[in-house]
Amino acid sequence: MPGNFGFSYMGLLFLLMLFIPNIIWAKGKPQGFTSENENKILLFLERAGEVLTCCCLLVFSDFNIHGWSLWSLWLMAAFVFIILYEAWWVRYFRSERKRTDFYSGFLGIPLAGATLPVMAFFMLGIYGKVVWMLIAALIFGIGHIGIHMRHKKSIDMGN
Repeated sequence: MPGNFGFSYMGLLFLLMLFIPNIIWAKGKPQGFTSENENKILLFLERAGEVLTCCCLLVFSDFNIHGWSLWSLWLMAAFVFIILYEAWWVRYFRSERKRTDFYSGFLGIPLAGATLPVMAFFMLGIYGKVVWMLIAALIFGIGHIGIHMRHKKSIDMGN
């Protein structure tokens, strides 16, 4: 389904929940954090996915609340994942802010800082029945989670 064009207040809410902790994080990155030598393909996928996801979140009104139905469970799932993402950030900001903290899991979800927003966006795409959002979330997830996996592997290997 192509999706219905129009402003999405739910998309804006999800973007704010994504961006605000990231802006705070950018002012105090983890000890030893570097983005040098990123895999160029993963970085391209992450950036493309970020742009596509942000655009989809704002321009498809399908993400807005349209009354209650069983389909609303997808929206609830998306909201649970984005709330868990916020909780992960709270735990991170209260930690020593080491790289191991940044690439940690949360409630059994590995690499929660990368995985949770991707899961939230994918569930939102299902709720809105917007195939473009599903594609954007997959592209973003491959790049974002892939980069986080490589950083975690580097930490685990002692680099």
